[in-house]
Amino acid sequence: MQLTIFRKFRIICPLLILGLLICGPFTVSSFAADSRIGFLNIQKAVSSTKEWKSNFKKFKADFTKEKQRIKIREQKIKKMLENLNKQSFVLDPELKKKKEDEFRKEKINFERYVQDQNAEFGKKEKEMTQKILIKMMDVIKKIGEEKKYTMILEEKVVLYHDKGNDLTNVAIRAYDRANK
Repeated sequence: MQLTIFRKFRIICPLLILGLLICGPFTVSSFAADSRIGFLNIQKAVSSTKEWKSNFKKFKADFTKEKQRIKIREQKIKKMLENLNKQSFVLDPELKKKKEDEFRKEKINFERYVQDQNAEFGKKEKEMTQKILIKMMDVIKKIGEEKKYTMILEEKVVLYHDKGNDLTNVAIRAYDRANK
């Protein structure tokens, strides 16, 4: 009985494979004829919008101001260290210890401040990007629906695509029109 099932399987399996090989290209080509695929560089699309450029200009100005504040504080700490090194031989031990403690506290506070500012600016940039990205996704969906695309893919996940199907600039212009 098992031998008969095995023989049937040996006969049916090649027939199924042959059928798939013959019919397979027709099903794929009919799918390809009905589908329309677009590609988009989402990072470029977001960072090329007028809103992003405007927000980034403000962000960069704030960042530059903060960088100057940090530089001033850093110079103050360096000056403290220089003074401490110069005076260390003439100061009495208690006063020297007190100044060293002040220096350490100031340095630790400065390092925390720099870390906090880096985290804060990272958070601001992420929020700014996320806000624009959410709106960009709506624009991309609208383009897909209006132009009858089956799907729109991020171009980074595709090894090759026809540049004629690149919707990055279309998305940027549509976003700028929708978000004046």
